[in-house]
Amino acid sequence: MIPDALSFGQYQTVYNFLSLVIASQLFTAVFLLIALPRILPRYRQAITVAIVVCGIAAYHYFRIFDSFKSAFHTAAKGGAGTYTQTSESFNEGYRYVDWLLTVPLLLVELIAVLALTRQLQRRLLVRLVPAAALMIALGYPGEVSGDNSLRGLFGLLSTIPFAYILFVLFVQLSKSLDDQPAGVRGTLSRLRFLLLLSWGVYPIAYLLPILNIAGSDAWVAKQIGYSVADILAKAVYALIIFQVARIKSFDDDKAFAEIESSADELRVTA
Repeated sequence: MIPDALSFGQYQTVYNFLSLVIASQLFTAVFLLIALPRILPRYRQAITVAIVVCGIAAYHYFRIFDSFKSAFHTAAKGGAGTYTQTSESFNEGYRYVDWLLTVPLLLVELIAVLALTRQLQRRLLVRLVPAAALMIALGYPGEVSGDNSLRGLFGLLSTIPFAYILFVLFVQLSKSLDDQPAGVRGTLSRLRFLLLLSWGVYPIAYLLPILNIAGSDAWVAKQIGYSVADILAKAVYALIIFQVARIKSFDDDKAFAEIESSADELRVTA
């Protein structure tokens, strides 16, 4: 539930975290766009998807930011007083639209950077993408419901595709990691744990009302949790995907590696 009022400190905390997410997503996308030529063409699809993910997230956080500012207002001079809820409600739906688009694409990023055979890629994507979309779609009715029993039901239903995604990532996908260059196997394995860690924040925040943890502090904590999780799952994840693509590019093409290494040395000495 959206609180009726926020203290000045609570308002500023949410305000600053939303701003942090916008900056993180936007400038990660800009960096990846500039750095795209620094990897081989076969891995650019993964980075292009990462740019799209960060762009979608930045756009929706702009909308969330505007919705937050419209939802709370203070009459105090200098904005240092209590912020009360206005007639415009904070729109939590922007997050779910964002996740509905970006969560399946995060899995596409991972599959694309592995550069598997087309048949294996198709088989994994057919399993993962619909499961990711279903996980988000099932969570939304519970998020907007004021009934804890309904929230618990849809939370349980959304856990089923989430568990299936974890099964594919940690059991099925593990078989493909053996075919990856030795320099990226550990990174790719840890990347799955980054997804698990960041995605694990969402169900915790989702369960707060069911656990009777409510009020302005709980709501602010939820916004912080969602913001940090989105930075980890999108911006940080994208930068790791880029590093994997770069290492694999060097491993695939020694001439390309020499050219890029020479360019790096010139940038350092310039």
